Amino acid sequence: MGASDYSKPIPTVTAELAPFYQGAQRGELVLQRCRSCGTHRFPPRELCSPVSGRGEIFSFNVMHQVYHPGFAGEVPYAVVLVKLEEGPKITSNLVGLAPSDIRIGMKVRVVFERISDEVTLPKFQPA
Repeated sequence: MGASDYSKPIPTVTAELAPFYQGAQRGELVLQRCRSCGTHRFPPRELCSPVSGRGEIFSFNVMHQVYHPGFAGEVPYAVVLVKLEEGPKITSNLVGLAPSDIRIGMKVRVVFERISDEVTLPKFQPA
């Protein structure tokens, strides 16, 4: 699939985010980890470390309104805040489950959706 076939907004790949998206292309969820204290951080800054890709639903919203035409065929859909096992929280989508079945604390794992040659998005599914 090329970027021209993708109708939703595509994230800008900045220098700081490049390792995140390169990891996603390899099928790895890669986050920054401090060399001094070992804390994982997102969004990334200057370095990155792979993480397990496992976590739990910390919060979520079900979108019923179309805010961008690329999402028109998907409403209602869920935007989730996942707390990763390593500590950081990441905003994404939950796939493979109806929004009405999502629960806070639900265990999830990362899956990857390649949308162009440059961008692969990490999403989550029930674990």
